Amino acid sequence: MRVVHSCSNRLPRVSWKTALWVLLIAWSVVAAPSMYAQDAAVEPPAADAATAQTPTPEPADPALVAANTSWLLTSSALVLFMTAPGLAMFYGGLVRKKNVLSVMMQCVFLMGLMTVLWSLYGYSLAFGDSENPALKPYIGGTQYLFMKGVAREWSTPPGSTDETAGAPVENMWPDPVTGALPLPAHMLFQGMFFIITPALICGAFAERMKFSAMVAFSVLWGTLVYCPLCHWVWDAGILGFATTASIEDGSSVAWAGGALDFAGGTVVHISSGVSALVCALLIGKRRGFGHDDMRPHNLAFTVLGAAMLWVGWFGFNAGSELASDHLATSAFATTHFSAAAGLLGWVLYDLLHIGKPTVLGAASGLVAGLVCITPAAGFVSFMPALAMGFIAGIVCATACGKLKPMLGYDDALDAFGVHGVGGTLGALLTGVFATRAAWNIDAGHRLGLIEGESRVFIGQVVAVAVTWAFSIVATFIILKVLDAVMGLRVAEQGEVRGLDVTEHGEEGYIFT
Repeated sequence: MRVVHSCSNRLPRVSWKTALWVLLIAWSVVAAPSMYAQDAAVEPPAADAATAQTPTPEPADPALVAANTSWLLTSSALVLFMTAPGLAMFYGGLVRKKNVLSVMMQCVFLMGLMTVLWSLYGYSLAFGDSENPALKPYIGGTQYLFMKGVAREWSTPPGSTDETAGAPVENMWPDPVTGALPLPAHMLFQGMFFIITPALICGAFAERMKFSAMVAFSVLWGTLVYCPLCHWVWDAGILGFATTASIEDGSSVAWAGGALDFAGGTVVHISSGVSALVCALLIGKRRGFGHDDMRPHNLAFTVLGAAMLWVGWFGFNAGSELASDHLATSAFATTHFSAAAGLLGWVLYDLLHIGKPTVLGAASGLVAGLVCITPAAGFVSFMPALAMGFIAGIVCATACGKLKPMLGYDDALDAFGVHGVGGTLGALLTGVFATRAAWNIDAGHRLGLIEGESRVFIGQVVAVAVTWAFSIVATFIILKVLDAVMGLRVAEQGEVRGLDVTEHGEEGYIFT
């Protein structure tokens, strides 16, 4: 997400309106911890030991399955909506007008390309069982290859030779909370994440990468980076959260106890943001960077795209509960609160550094808040969500407005500054604010530092470090191979004319 503000070293004189803004925003953050502490001080009613230690799964009755499936399919549509029109408009407005179609084409094309890859083998690599037990913690297998075992199948009764006596059989996802979900619904929902993650990376190399190189990179990155990470975190792999019981009985394979990642802090945001930084460094700066006018050509597009992302993110986070229940409601609320606070945090940064509340800052801030809360959405309470969003707005604005100019890299649309930095911050703060009151995921054991437990925080740190290292190394190798085989950048003439014309033969705006 892009920042193009020029910051003066001397702070402007602050008006009474600005001071009022600062006081209101500061009150919201300062009040958060105390309000949360008051909530935490209320003792819950006593429960018997069995109830407290072992959450009872909801029964897999037809009405419950139907309700949960409806919410999951709705969430799938919302996440797809985030890629296009959401991200397409957000990124499209941030580039120069000669490249608007190229960015939108990247988003829309990936909706098709990644869907096909997910159906052929991606879902199987991420969530299928490996035939080799030694590989199970690291990668899936061929269980769902070409959608085998996912789509509805015709089943004939054993011993019957009459095929007409059979009936369709629905393959189910054995979810421990909801009891069961139709496997195609789970596959579709997870597939939408597979689409948007490489699309986020496109913001780093916008306006200078060949379309053919982008396609090849997305295929390789989705296969070699996303699928393993997804398996590690969400399919009981080396970064998946391990309960205290599984650690004590030796059945856990997670490193350092694994990490809490409700909706993709490591899998989506850190991986894409860090990979985006590698892309920006290896591909190099845009021609004219630092002296040509590279301001966003249509901030109206960007604001509308940001609003669409805000709405779609409810499916992204609350949908990750895989059920329509109390925890989905909690994740919905924390998502909304963090986005709102992130917007205020970035606007405050703009007020203090350039003296005006900018539209671009508001749009970028709400996205920063959404990114930060993603890993924590189901694990934190409402007031910490406000604090997380506000901190993310300030930290990500600083990364984009100060760190990027200081280091001199050209992350065109600030994919790293928002997703890499915001995702890392969110993963770490999850280890601080996670509470069993939100989700009793560990049979009554305490979770975050706020509850006096450090195990989860250590797991978050390890997961962040592993994701950073893996993403950097894998992305570097992929880019080096592609550069040697086909080249990454468009020719200088093509970059000057714009990718809309040179790569696609079209123009976004034709005025007659």
